Amino acid sequence: TYRGGVGEEVEKQEITGADRTLHREKIRRNLDVFERMLSEARFDTDDPMTGLELELNLVDAVGDPAMRNEQVLRAIADPAFVTELGRFNVEINVPPAKLREGGLTTFEQGLRQKLNDAEERSEDLGAHLVMIGILPTLAESHLRRSTLSDDSRYDLLNEQVLDARGEDIAISITGRERLETTADSIVPEAACTSTQFHVQTSPAQFAAYWNASQAIAGAQLAVAANSPYLLGRELWRESRIPLFEQATDTRSEELKAQGVRPRVWFGERWITSVFDLFEENVRYFPALLPIIDDEDPLEVLESGGVPSLAELKLHNGTVYRWNRPVYDVADGMPHLRVENRILAAGPTVADTVANAAFYFGLVRSLAEDERPVWSRMPFATARENFQSAARVGIDARLSWPGVGQVPATELILDTLLPLAAEGLDLWGVSPDERDRYLGIIEGRCVAKTNGAEWFARRMEARSGMERADALRATLLEYRQAMHTNEPVHTWS
Repeated sequence: TYRGGVGEEVEKQEITGADRTLHREKIRRNLDVFERMLSEARFDTDDPMTGLELELNLVDAVGDPAMRNEQVLRAIADPAFVTELGRFNVEINVPPAKLREGGLTTFEQGLRQKLNDAEERSEDLGAHLVMIGILPTLAESHLRRSTLSDDSRYDLLNEQVLDARGEDIAISITGRERLETTADSIVPEAACTSTQFHVQTSPAQFAAYWNASQAIAGAQLAVAANSPYLLGRELWRESRIPLFEQATDTRSEELKAQGVRPRVWFGERWITSVFDLFEENVRYFPALLPIIDDEDPLEVLESGGVPSLAELKLHNGTVYRWNRPVYDVADGMPHLRVENRILAAGPTVADTVANAAFYFGLVRSLAEDERPVWSRMPFATARENFQSAARVGIDARLSWPGVGQVPATELILDTLLPLAAEGLDLWGVSPDERDRYLGIIEGRCVAKTNGAEWFARRMEARSGMERADALRATLLEYRQAMHTNEPVHTWS
């Protein structure tokens, strides 16, 4: 959601035409300063960090959404947990780690500890945490304006998206079944709960890491799809993808027909610099939150300081790229990250960290390849792989240079897992860690099972039940298995 790309409070306010004009001038000044910073190499590039964020759902004892994130957050009382868009969502931000220092194991142990503690405290309030891409027990009655978290950021974002669109938000998804519905707020976006991986990179290497992330998006989705149901319908294996694209679409039908770009965006070309992405953001997308900071970025830079580039950062947080560039300042040093936003949450912490290992290893290997895969793959092929994997998950057929179009499981087992292993070696990951986590990815491919497949199969076994009852029963079974931390391909 938008907070994930921003992280600062936004006051409720009226936004005028004059505000927008001033904002456009200021954000262009930000862009000029950012370009100068890139050319002067003022970035923290030593010993890069990796990071992880996880969005979670809250459910009650029978598996229905529990609309009480405020009470749950108060009970958890841990600053790592923060509010999310819907009252049935929370997010956990995991401290960054270095992979060569056992970062993957640190992620798994830290996440398990924090989630177990949070579960214990939220249980007293009749709420339970669930890691899944879309809560399958959500009903249309849950997707109303009152479901938005009580936060001025979300109120303002909601108002600006709907004003830009000029009409209700339409959701239309055709998969194994069909869903057509409308919403008078951005609350359907809250149904999308994701995992985000962050990888820090130098300005010189940023384009390679972003291009590599785009190239592997289809493979990531195929092996980790975990959102097969929305509002009681079986749709895509990763229904989060079309839902998120549609739930934040500020374009009317006429603007779509004109070819105006959507705010949830895979992109349209390989890049040569991180500047390309921030420049596209400013050139193509009107500001949803044209809020002006007092800082003069040029003055700060010329006095030897590090500008926050607040307008550029806030705007970047409302352009929802599946791989998003991030500019941030930590300990007085600016740095760049790729934020990989492709995957759903869950099913288990072990699965989540296995997905992270696959991503971190694969992007490192591909980014350092002397003959980059993006020089041999049309960008349209990467986009088609992404869409195909979102639709059919682990049964997708994906295209790859030198391999052709093959089943996703074959591509991953024969080509991508060996590359991911090489990449983890380059990061300095121990062989034991590498083999444990990549072994989970291998196991899913061999069993042809990810979270979405497991859930759909259990639903099929309950085909004699009422759909809503079957979804509740399957979700409770899923939640029980989730707590074992056994990888999903081993679940019965």
